[in-house]
Amino acid sequence: MFDLTDITIRSISVSETDNNVYLLTHKASGRQVLIDAADDADAIKSMLEEARSDTAQTPQVTHIITTHSHWDHVRALGEMVEYTGATTAAGSEDVSEIEIPTDMPLEAGTIHTGDLELEIIKLRGHTPGSVAVLYRDPEGPDHLFSGDSLFPGGVGNTFGDPDRFATLFNDVVERVFNVLPDETIVHPGHGARTTLGKERPYLAEWRARGW
Repeated sequence: MFDLTDITIRSISVSETDNNVYLLTHKASGRQVLIDAADDADAIKSMLEEARSDTAQTPQVTHIITTHSHWDHVRALGEMVEYTGATTAAGSEDVSEIEIPTDMPLEAGTIHTGDLELEIIKLRGHTPGSVAVLYRDPEGPDHLFSGDSLFPGGVGNTFGDPDRFATLFNDVVERVFNVLPDETIVHPGHGARTTLGKERPYLAEWRARGW
């Protein structure tokens, strides 16, 4: 858990594929954003219950953002939409591949829910519409929720397609590493978090190996 000045970040790992589910709670308003309702709705509901202590207000999940359309990131989406009544959001190019209707097709830009502002970064390649979600902490460091586009040790799987790899690698370099500082914390779709500073020295190696 990250207890920041304005928000609290909670996460749980679910399913046999170690999917990370993230919950951002804005302390002053109680508004919440859930990132990747991957699986195990009961576990996600338990996280929501625990997050009641993160705000003095009545918490409300206003948005569920799906970072990309792959099956292992959406298995609890329908149940969590029914439970919360939240607006669903996903990258515009992935919408047709997600069984649960998407209320808000995402392009690069910002999402506002009350005073909570999140930036959407398109990182094409793992899927055509993959997105990362950036929270810029006024006190620093920033927090990047990268889905399956950036992990410790490399970019996401592009399934042996050199064109897809080039697209994803270039997006990650140009839209993430060239813009954000080393202290930025990366919260991936699976497994352990990292920082841009830890990964930056290996960019040339990633490009050379092609994955």
